[in-house]
Order: sequence, then C-alpha cells, then structure tokens
Amino acid sequence: MNTNTPEVEETLPGRWSAALFAAKAWTLRLKRTLKEAGHRPRRLPKEEVQGGRRVAGESRSLLFSSGAGPEFALQAGKVQNLRVASGYLHGRILKAGALFSFWAHVPRPTAARGFAAGRELREGCIIPSTGGGLCQLTNALYDAALKAGCDIVERHAHSRRLPGSMAAEGRDATVFWNYVDLRFRTRIDCQLSVELTGGELRVRLLAMDPACVLPGAVLPPPPAPPEHAAESCETCGVTACFRNPMATGLTQESITAWLVDAWNPEHDAWMAAHRREGRDLLLTPLDRRRWKAGPYRWNSAGFARVRSSPWLVLKRSLLSRRLASQGAARQRALLRMDEALANGYAKRLPATALHVVVSQNLLPFLWRSGVLAGRTFDVLMTRLPMAALEAQLDRAALRWPESPTLSDFRAGPALMEAETAALTAARHWITPHRAIAQLAGRRAQLLPWTLPAARAADRGSRIVFPASTLSRKGARELREALRGSSRELVLCGPVVEGADFWSGFRTCQADPENWLAGAAVVVAPAWVEHQPRRLLAAMASGVPVITTPASGLEAGPGVTLVTEGDVTALRGAIDAVLSGRPAELPPDQHPADSGAPAAAMCH
Repeated sequence: MNTNTPEVEETLPGRWSAALFAAKAWTLRLKRTLKEAGHRPRRLPKEEVQGGRRVAGESRSLLFSSGAGPEFALQAGKVQNLRVASGYLHGRILKAGALFSFWAHVPRPTAARGFAAGRELREGCIIPSTGGGLCQLTNALYDAALKAGCDIVERHAHSRRLPGSMAAEGRDATVFWNYVDLRFRTRIDCQLSVELTGGELRVRLLAMDPACVLPGAVLPPPPAPPEHAAESCETCGVTACFRNPMATGLTQESITAWLVDAWNPEHDAWMAAHRREGRDLLLTPLDRRRWKAGPYRWNSAGFARVRSSPWLVLKRSLLSRRLASQGAARQRALLRMDEALANGYAKRLPATALHVVVSQNLLPFLWRSGVLAGRTFDVLMTRLPMAALEAQLDRAALRWPESPTLSDFRAGPALMEAETAALTAARHWITPHRAIAQLAGRRAQLLPWTLPAARAADRGSRIVFPASTLSRKGARELREALRGSSRELVLCGPVVEGADFWSGFRTCQADPENWLAGAAVVVAPAWVEHQPRRLLAAMASGVPVITTPASGLEAGPGVTLVTEGDVTALRGAIDAVLSGRPAELPPDQHPADSGAPAAAMCH
C-alpha cells in the first residue's frame, strides 16, 4: 500500500486519536471502579497444582502464529505477557459458585511488572501495546469454562476477527484493564492450571473432588463472526503509522540467551562453538572483557550484548569468605546466592529470547519464577540432579552411618521438585560427565573433558588423595583399603571427618605448587565428584588414576574404575597399579604396617 496517497493519509491513525481513546478508556475505568466500590470480585486462593486430577475443561492454543515478518517481536512480547499473567492465575482454587474475575487476579499490565509490548486489537488494528496479547489467555479461559459447564457472568467478543484466533467460532473473550473483564462461576470445586510449554498455551479446569460428577458442557451456538478481519502491521503495509513496529524499533529476530555462572572449560568451548555471532545475549556474573581477574572466564567475544552482575559477585565473595569451607550453613548460603543471581537474570531476559542456555545451579529458581515457560532451553550440567545426588549421598550414609558429613544437608523437596520438572522439560543436558550424561539418555550431549597442559611429574611411591578428607570423596574407603600399608599418603585438602581420622597412617599435606611430586598413583574413590580437575591433571602428566564412575571419567589406559564403596576392589586396584600388574589380576598380600609418624608437608 502506498502511504503517500491522500486516502491513506486521511485514515492513518494519529496521536490525537490515540489520546482521545486513552481519555475515554480512563473514564470507563473510573466508572467501573466507582460502580463496584465495596463489592469488587475477590482474589481467589492459590495452591500448588496436584497431579492426577480429572480435567473438567481444557483449551490449548499455539503460542506463535507466525515466526517471521516485522511482527515477530510483538508475538514474542505477547508470549512474555502470557508468561507473566499465567503466574498470577496458575493454581487458583475456584470453589463451586465462586466468582472468577480475570482482572481481580491479573494486575494492570505495566513494564515494571514484567509485561512487554505485544499485539493488541484497537480500533480495527493490531498494534503494539504493553500487555498486548492477553486475549489469547482469556480466549482459552472462556473456552475451558464453557467446556466445564461454567456459568458465564461477563464476556465480551472482539469487534473484529483476529487472524488465527477463536473469534470465528464465537469462543473469544476480549479484556481491557479494568472495565472489559471475563467473569464466570464454576459449578464444582475446581483448580485452575495455566501452563506454557515450548510451543503452546494450555489452560485447564481441574476437578478437586475425584468423586464428583462433572457437569455437562453447555456450549452456545457460535454467533456470526465479525464481518471484517483486523488489519495487522504485518499485512496492512502502512509503515508511516506511529504504531508500526518499523517505527517503534520492535523488529528484532529471535535470539538465544546464555545464563551462566561458574566457569568450566568444556562448557566455555561449547558456548563459543554454538553461540550466534552478533545476535545472542550473554548474562554472566562478570564480563571477561572488562574484568581481567576472577573465576568467571567465559569468552564473551561474538555476543551482541553482554550483561554482568558485579555487585552480586562482590556480595557472594564477601559472604563466602565468612563461611566455613564445608557444611550445611555454607550450602544454604550458596543456594540463596544462586537464587539472587537467577532472579537478577530473569529481569534482564528479553521477550525475544525464545531459547535459553542456563547453568544448572540457576535452573530450579528460573523454573519457579516462570521465565522458562513458553521457551526451549538447554542446561549446562555442573553436577548430578538433586534427586540423584541426594540418593547417592543416602547410599553412602547407609554404608558409613558414623560420618558427620554425608547427611548434614539436603536441599528440600520443593527445590528438588522444581529442578526435576525443569530437567524433564529441558531439550538437552550439556556435560562432559559420563554419569550425568547416562541419566539424560538421548537428550545428553556428551562433551570431551579438557586436559590441562602436561607437567613433568617426579614419579615415586606416594599415594595421592586429591581431595579434602570427606566421606563423599571416598576417604573412608581409601582408609580401609590402605590399612596395614606403609605407603606415604598425600592429602590435598583439610581433614574434615575428624582430627584423628588418619591416625595410624603415614600422611602428609601436599605441596600446592607440586601436589603430584613423588606420586605413584592418584586415588579418588568418590561417591560424588562433579569436577575431577586433579584427576585430569594426573592423566595429562601420565600418573595412573584409580577412581569410580561417580567421577565422570571413562576407564581406559591410565584410568581404573572401581565401584563406589567397594573396598576390596579398591585395595586390589591399588596393589595392581603399585606392582605394575593389570588391575583385574588378584591382589597380592599387603605389606606390613611400619607405624604412624606425624603428618608433615610433602616436598
């Protein structure tokens, strides 16, 4: 359409007409507020949605009707608005006869509340508007309410037919804060479920009582659809309109947002290979290009935007220094810091980020906040899932009930359930850890471990334990396997299990600068090991490694795997490596004990 013709100029929407519309809208809002003063619909209570309930009424609709053209950002904004509004509605309890009002639960859509510019039908056009697109949600609510046999108290049809909407079937319900509302009453006790998956909006009314008789749906005959279809900026061609996305800058393409925390080389390399040059967004604790020091070494080159959280990093660092290196108090504090970082990232996540790559420690908090709804996402796995991790610790605690560290902390069922649900919905688990990848099955993307630069190791007769003395690191299995041995044991961390844990053994503390000095073998019979960096360093230096599948490594030349908790197999593997025999041969007798000199620093 040529926008220079007189006909177009006469019908082109202007700012004065928009101001007049706003004045009329505020007059109607005031009128409704005064009319309902003292008896406005109440906000209904909210509970966690329980599984297994019968569906009284359900409506499902696609989130995107088109992924191309100048209106992509508006459709992405609409999905963002559905994401925010669903958080206010999901889990609401509708007792039989109680009045449900849309605007009693969803507040006025503003940018401060997380609403974005979406598609709104106004005066015959689909225009950009903060909160636009909520009608898809009210359409679905109305459709589900009809199927559940609810009594419709207030419902307004659209004035024009929206392409791809339910208006043609007479099943649409428009809303406009606060005077155009959707209200209905249920005939049975129900719970409202509103969920966004990777591609659709799903609204359900769930019967609370499994023994109740579901009312039959009473569907009204569909009225004649509106005569004219609404014109959208995608189709009308009037780019001179002040509301057109071309004029407002709402023409972005879909992007991937990378939400990262602790750095590791495997995930950094994978990110560099998969981020899209000049398009994607990186949210990182610190930007490597600006902050040369620190543990957050993510390669931010090639990203269109990089956002960091230096003040939160400073707070986390100060808090960490005041806490003990181990224990439940530290774990609880770290979880609070993870939640704070996740919430900060959630506020910066743009509506156009349809795919997210997220560090695992942030995942349950992002899932609970609802920002992953309606998006696809991959997870950078940095540890076992909480459910598997705590099950592994429980097995170790049964084996060693006297340990004070195996049962000192559990994350709690709510956080565990959130992570489990999020990992189930994730597209891929990205990890170099074989045990974690096995849990993911076909969704796993197994990365190669990054070996550090090889260092010349002065080979000797020492056995190196490359961790703090903790039961989850296999300290108790190693102690039992070495009983009666005169070999010197090198400890690479503090003794947490008790000051006399290694009483009767010949031990010394490792030199931090050369912890492999004099090593004959590195032994890590861990129950839990997510970052086997010392084992990788030993492998790179040619020092034999004995460990468990929990370390995430693969058995091969120089790496022997034994089952977690199997002291007999561990003893045999150590003897085999020290004697130069294949590990699978029967072990020889152990050398006699030669006493227990005091611990010293290894040199």
